[in-house]
Amino acid sequence: MHIAMIGTTAPSHIYPSLAVIAELVRRGHRVTYAVGESLRHVVERAGVEVVSFSSILPDGESSWPDDPASAMQVFLDEAIESFPILTAFYDDDQPDLFLYDIGGMTAPVLGVRYGVPAVQLSPTYVAWDGYAEDLGDGMTSIRESPTGVVYRDTYAHWLRENDIDADPWEWITYPQHCLSLIPKVMQPNADRVAETVQFVGPCLDPVRLNDRSWTAPDGPLLYISFGTGYNERPAFYRLCIETFGNTDWHVVISIGRRVDPVALGALPANIEVHEHVPQLAVLDSATVFITHAGMGGCTEALWFGVPTVAVPQAVDQFGNATMLAELGVGVYLEFEKVTAASLAGAVAEARQLGSRATEVSAEVRAHGGVEQAADAVEAFRR
Repeated sequence: MHIAMIGTTAPSHIYPSLAVIAELVRRGHRVTYAVGESLRHVVERAGVEVVSFSSILPDGESSWPDDPASAMQVFLDEAIESFPILTAFYDDDQPDLFLYDIGGMTAPVLGVRYGVPAVQLSPTYVAWDGYAEDLGDGMTSIRESPTGVVYRDTYAHWLRENDIDADPWEWITYPQHCLSLIPKVMQPNADRVAETVQFVGPCLDPVRLNDRSWTAPDGPLLYISFGTGYNERPAFYRLCIETFGNTDWHVVISIGRRVDPVALGALPANIEVHEHVPQLAVLDSATVFITHAGMGGCTEALWFGVPTVAVPQAVDQFGNATMLAELGVGVYLEFEKVTAASLAGAVAEARQLGSRATEVSAEVRAHGGVEQAADAVEAFRR
């Protein structure tokens, strides 16, 4: 097959499905991958042919709008702006199937254009029956706000331009085909999810799994990372250093590229700070993980059976943190209320959840992962 993947120009949206893409290439399929030029190097190693465009997605949380509908508008604007580039390529080289990240909003439209299936690879939870009603006033306020109305009208106009008569909210909320790349235990109201959604579970990248460029020390390991999008937190990192410095913990902190390590001051001997670490290798040795509770980090922690201290920052992270606590594998801390005492107490509490985390890990690994996902993709064409 010629499979076209429509990605989102953000690492946290690329990594959850990259192993599936690489597996499809390994099976002999030709895969073209549409993504912003700035992340070409991330996807090329999967063996794909890159169809690049100039992405308008902000780099870093400070550049994103605070208003939810305005943030959604950025993804829509990205889709509309990149659409002529993609049609120019695919009109002359039509695929047999589209795959797409939740931010790859051009894919379902292109699927209609060429009469082929478009399958969402969802790196987060999916909508369930009654989703909007369950969210109540929060969802209503987004949809009825001035920015929400502009979003809907812009989306509806774009769909009509492409001969699609659909309500934009329904169109984006309930995709026709979907593979969920998260553990089912992290899916709210899983019993009310449509049968069109297949839970294939986490699809961890073998390249990342086999990266051993970092060596684990002896003793209990505390890993601290707020991912790639919400990591500009020097004050929080300093609090972690003050709290766990010169203790029996060996502490690994990944701070990203937007924080100057000098701002963190002198480091005790038991603490190492990096711009980036091979996260899967660290989690494979970690005792406790302090995380912002992005779905990628949550999924990877569950895979390795590492209990978490979840300190959510935005969007779905609050719900993810709640799910981890309800599963008995995590402790939820409110970021604005974190103190040295509460942080130390939460880590000590999480450390006692190791047995439960091991149980959930076995359940998560049983989903099937990369092989199951690739089989499902091939079945759509058949």
